Amino acid sequence: MQDEFALIDAIVEGLADRAMGEWISLGPGDDAALIRPTPGLQQVASIDTLLADVHFPAAAPAQLIGYRALMVSFSDLAAMGALPRYCLVSLAIADTPQGPNQSQTHSRDWVIDLARGMADAARDLGVYICGGNLAKGPLNVAVSVHGEVDAAGALLRSGAAAGQSLYVTGPLGAAAACVRTEHMLPVNMAALTPLQQAYYRPRARTDLYELQVAATAGIDISDGLAQDLGHLCQASGCGADLQSAAIPVAQGALLEDALFGGDDYELLLASAEMLPATWCIGRLTAEPGLRLDGESIAPKGFDHFAG
Repeated sequence: MQDEFALIDAIVEGLADRAMGEWISLGPGDDAALIRPTPGLQQVASIDTLLADVHFPAAAPAQLIGYRALMVSFSDLAAMGALPRYCLVSLAIADTPQGPNQSQTHSRDWVIDLARGMADAARDLGVYICGGNLAKGPLNVAVSVHGEVDAAGALLRSGAAAGQSLYVTGPLGAAAACVRTEHMLPVNMAALTPLQQAYYRPRARTDLYELQVAATAGIDISDGLAQDLGHLCQASGCGADLQSAAIPVAQGALLEDALFGGDDYELLLASAEMLPATWCIGRLTAEPGLRLDGESIAPKGFDHFAG
């Protein structure tokens, strides 16, 4: 049996400089964190729960699990055009054998590696991990992310209009190809393949503020281009025409991975202006529905409750 408070100390040790920040008055160690908001800005918050062998392989290196968990969670703030600031993490781990092979347990070293992966992601994003919760149970990681945005600057799904163009901020499909080809494991931490890099070390696009200022609507591509575009179209009362030749398909991936696979965490943006350093993949239409090269396609993608 592991000691809960010793594990909390180990997590804080692994987080190192990411456990406290300039706008955090009180970080880990009390009943709650104290945060200083920026006057004049709205607070933005979201939460994601990542389940073992659903959102990541339980047998993957803990450092990669931690990195991925933080990045995919902060992607929701990137989609809103928000400046990310901090997060809280709720972690459930097993200290007795779990799963079909009855061999999955989580040692102190495993927990420290998980925290180090989260800290790596937090440094890349310029954010802090200022508290959380620890429980015993099947492995899962829940990340509550928090940021700020100008009251008039939040990028919503509902701001698009027919006639505007659609843009994506990077190649799509690599992470889905990693899953489809079952190349998530084994993992060599020192030499990730390009597909593994896309899956385990995605980047929340919090670096695109100037692009988002010119955009009218946006969403992050977490569940597949077609499905997430469907959400944007539904919120904006539009349809969309896509051109398959214009969609930037990542090396090693198929068009189907880019359209329906998900886990890309690039942004899909609508704009009446040309957006530099992006790929224009089609346009929004008054006619409802999604079309690819003129043929109707379903807005399908990853669904937790399908089947």
